[in-house]
Amino acid sequence: MSSGQQVLLKLRKMIISGELEGGARIAEIPTAELLGVSRQPVRIAFRLLEQEGLLIKNPTRGYTVREISEQLIHDALEVRGVLEGLAAKTLAEQGLSEEQKKTLQHCIKETEKLFNETDGFGDAELERYHHFNVIFHDTIIEGAQNVALIQALAKNNQLPMASAQAITYDQNQALSEYRRLHYAHLQHCSIFDALVHRQGGRAETLMREHSSVVILGETLTNVLSA
Repeated sequence: MSSGQQVLLKLRKMIISGELEGGARIAEIPTAELLGVSRQPVRIAFRLLEQEGLLIKNPTRGYTVREISEQLIHDALEVRGVLEGLAAKTLAEQGLSEEQKKTLQHCIKETEKLFNETDGFGDAELERYHHFNVIFHDTIIEGAQNVALIQALAKNNQLPMASAQAITYDQNQALSEYRRLHYAHLQHCSIFDALVHRQGGRAETLMREHSSVVILGETLTNVLSA
């Protein structure tokens, strides 16, 4: 995994966990020194985190960490599920083109290889998973051919953890995180099956449920502690 991706994952985790508190100002040089990297990957990570809604660019220089609540994340994911669910329903009813079918199938096959080759994810595996996850989602969203939907998703993606790009992986809970990503992969398989068989309602329901996989670890913790 590139240093930029490593820095991005690290900073994203620090913001979501509260290690970098909401309202705190951060800048390139001290952050680079903290992480032991050059300024370039930090600069790139800052820009991407701003797009994800985790950082707010200051009028002068530097960034401010966004105040994040569990409710905001839940709301953003719910909206993402509704929009992506509509995209999946629309694409299922239209019918997959051969190119779309091959692209989605390729993503599933390549992701399946990751789980067959290892029982845990390192940086390289996580980068490959992220790559094919983004392609899978983008293919469905773009396939719906709904400009309003695409624009609404782009807007929602600016909220914390709402984008398919905003993947997280806590190495301190590696087994749980590995299982979570494998579950997401199995959901992709079910979504693909619904699309192939032109089952619009099923595709929509599966896609809406899929959006909550981001907080599956939190859900499991709540269930076990109930």
